[in-house]
Amino acid sequence: MSVVVVATITPRPDAVDAVREALLAAVPQVHAEPGCERYALHEADGVFVMVERWESREALKVHGKAEALTTLGASIGDKLAAPLDVRYLAAVPAGDPEKGAI
Repeated sequence: MSVVVVATITPRPDAVDAVREALLAAVPQVHAEPGCERYALHEADGVFVMVERWESREALKVHGKAEALTTLGASIGDKLAAPLDVRYLAAVPAGDPEKGAI
């Protein structure tokens, strides 16, 4: 069963560009990780939101220790205005099955 994660990354105002670049560098590496079904970066008003889908909790656990994420964490850790907000979501299927879940 897939696991959906939404991670919100809030950089300091003076670090938005640096955080964006670090995130953009990490995305292709994460896409290559086993079990990555979706890893999509979004931005609004200098805040980044990563919408993720992993094939299993095991794949997500491996991702959490993978080089791409550890490198990303090290490069943005001192550039954040707030701690990462990571939420693990459970689907509530409704309507069209193709459109009602990520």
